[in-house]
Amino acid sequence: MLELRPSSPATSESHAILAEYFALRAEEFPGGAYTTMFPDPTAFESPAGVFLLAGPEGAPIGCGGIRRLEDSDAGIRYEVKHLFLKPVTRGQGWGRAILEELERRARDWDAAELVLDTHHTLEAAGALYTRSGFEQIEAYNDNRNATRWYRKML
Repeated sequence: MLELRPSSPATSESHAILAEYFALRAEEFPGGAYTTMFPDPTAFESPAGVFLLAGPEGAPIGCGGIRRLEDSDAGIRYEVKHLFLKPVTRGQGWGRAILEELERRARDWDAAELVLDTHHTLEAAGALYTRSGFEQIEAYNDNRNATRWYRKML
């Protein structure tokens, strides 16, 4: 069973897995124009959000978080951020496990919807979001790294 535990994005352990994620994205990003932005830790403090590390303490294999955005017409809205698993761990359903836990926490905070952005080259991620009930929507932000935006009504 995958261990999921809250952590601040500011810890050295969180920073290391995020740095690995950003380095991989930059390496694979079309045109080499990936913009790295480490998250503001305060955006992931309860109930404004949560950042989860996946895997045992001292050796995370992935991460993911949600942060509250401005409410939409539907109500309270959270955004999924930095959902990542080390490539050697993929294919075991752990991405779905992280996403389901983030969704559970958003529901606990009375969220009406979850949104996220991604890049079209991340085909496995797009498939995960679609299988998990997310629908493609118009852009809700100006993230230069994103080419697709998704929403799931809760």
